[in-house]
Amino acid sequence: MASPSAVARSIDASGPEGWGRTGPQDLAEVCLKDLDDELLMMRIAGGDERAFGVIVNRHARKAHAIAFRILNNSADAEDVVQDILTRIWTRRGQWQPGRSKFTTWLYRVVMNGCIDFLRKPKFNTMDKLPDVEDVCPDQMQQMARQQAAEMLNRAVEQLPEQQRVAVLLSYNETLTNPEIALVMETTVMAVESLLKRGRQRLREILARQNETVSPLLNDG
Repeated sequence: MASPSAVARSIDASGPEGWGRTGPQDLAEVCLKDLDDELLMMRIAGGDERAFGVIVNRHARKAHAIAFRILNNSADAEDVVQDILTRIWTRRGQWQPGRSKFTTWLYRVVMNGCIDFLRKPKFNTMDKLPDVEDVCPDQMQQMARQQAAEMLNRAVEQLPEQQRVAVLLSYNETLTNPEIALVMETTVMAVESLLKRGRQRLREILARQNETVSPLLNDG
């Protein structure tokens, strides 16, 4: 069994850009890159550290992107993904080939890891508000777009867990409904229902937010 330091080298502390960089490539590593995920996982189950490095290089950034969309925080997403990648290595003997596609399984694990993270108690802090400065019209437009994006993100965060995950996988990760069904371990019909109810709920939330914000934007 490999030492924890071997796993740490594969999951670089510098963040998603460094994950999986284990050193100079050699012929064996190049050959491993030609293998599909399922074959790599079979080698990982046998303790192959290089195969693990290839898996990390291949999927860590995508996993981080999904986690970030759900958590809306890069540092939290990095923590969740690093924990998942570490568990893939430490529990490598539990991998069962043929049960599902590796990426489908990975996205499901990332989704569940994010949901578990969101359920943990949080300590809220209030950042100091920035000073108001004079801005030009271009900056005003940029601020308006940013405000709209933040408003939408806040609305998505208010959705029930299953609706939020379905909406994020559909619109941010552009997965098809059958792909979402596989990740969420449900039916395509259930995904369609989640998306329909999620969109309706978003419209209601955004309508209420607009009613609250609009009077503040009116002169006088």
